[in-house]
Amino acid sequence: MSISKSKVFVIQGPTASGKTALAIDLARKLQTEVISADSRQFYREMSIGTAIPTELELSQVKHHFIHSHSIHSELSASQYATEAKPILDHLLLEKGSAVIVGGSGMFIDALTLGLDEIPHDKEIQSKWNALFDKEGLLFLQNELLRLDPAYYSIVDTMNSVRLIRALEVIEITGKPFSTLRKGAVKNDYNIHRFGITWKRSDLYERIDQRVNLMIEAGLFDEAKSLFHQRKLRALNTVGYSEFFHYWDNEFDFDEAIEKIKQHTRNYAKRQLTWLKRYEQLTELNPYADRSLLDQLLNHSDLFPDEN
Repeated sequence: MSISKSKVFVIQGPTASGKTALAIDLARKLQTEVISADSRQFYREMSIGTAIPTELELSQVKHHFIHSHSIHSELSASQYATEAKPILDHLLLEKGSAVIVGGSGMFIDALTLGLDEIPHDKEIQSKWNALFDKEGLLFLQNELLRLDPAYYSIVDTMNSVRLIRALEVIEITGKPFSTLRKGAVKNDYNIHRFGITWKRSDLYERIDQRVNLMIEAGLFDEAKSLFHQRKLRALNTVGYSEFFHYWDNEFDFDEAIEKIKQHTRNYAKRQLTWLKRYEQLTELNPYADRSLLDQLLNHSDLFPDEN
């Protein structure tokens, strides 16, 4: 089957919405494989705080980009697209479909739509890196909010690498980073995009429950084992940085946990904002009598034999 006729199913949206289970169910139905697009699950040193699929889930269908890299070699969106594209193309040719799942919209777009032509200047990047080392994350956040509130509303504001990249481009071009990121289509994939639509209050409750389960599963000890490497940018992420602040005597223990929940809810809000970029996104209803998979399969134009 040709790549243009094969189908790319993207299960996308906020954390704790149920994407992993749906992606596995769909991949099993289609007899294909899952490509993860969760930029935190790439790293083998992090498991509990990134909510990687369980061993049982991983055994049900082959996954790509789960614990595939190290925190010592951070994976950018462009590098991810370069590495994932041959896998995606192979699946489309050999199996006729592929399932991409994750909440990292920038990585999904880099793989499925192609990369924008955005300039880079090492000296300017170094300047912003030095400012970050001197002034801290809050300084970068305030600068980006001032210069490009549109991008600030969707970026992971805890990720210094993305903040620095945006500020670098703004300085080079004199234009907001958001105006340069139009996702110009360069890849000719037959994309079908799905999201799971929870009431905001219910989604936030699911997030809080997930964080509680992470704490019970040993997130505190996992973060502690990485504390000596906390300067690595891959570790500047929700679930870990809050405990790093705790050990730096900036939070007490209970406050660190509340910060994890708050920052995760903030991240989910940005993920929901990102979904508004897409003209075609099919919403699946988790409150319906039919399962999420049945709802997805009910689209007669995609699965004429299922109806």
